[in-house]
Amino acid sequence: MSQKTFTYSNGEVTVVWKPDICKHTGICVHGLPAVFDTKRRPWIDTSQSDTLQIIEQVKKCPSGALSYFMNESGTDQFIK
Repeated sequence: MSQKTFTYSNGEVTVVWKPDICKHTGICVHGLPAVFDTKRRPWIDTSQSDTLQIIEQVKKCPSGALSYFMNESGTDQFIK
């Protein structure tokens, strides 16, 4: 069974969201509400903050539903 996966990029970093494993703790929303806003569609807007702040917030996801990879010169580096 395949898992739903959504990606959101600002050109430097791509945030990956797997809703099937999300625990809805709200850590992302409370920590960086300009990027993670459940009232907006799409609910993740990576243009609303700088790359380093996005990465630091994604790293705080307790379930692993959020991860990211860097978009570097045609190659993608996946990082949790």
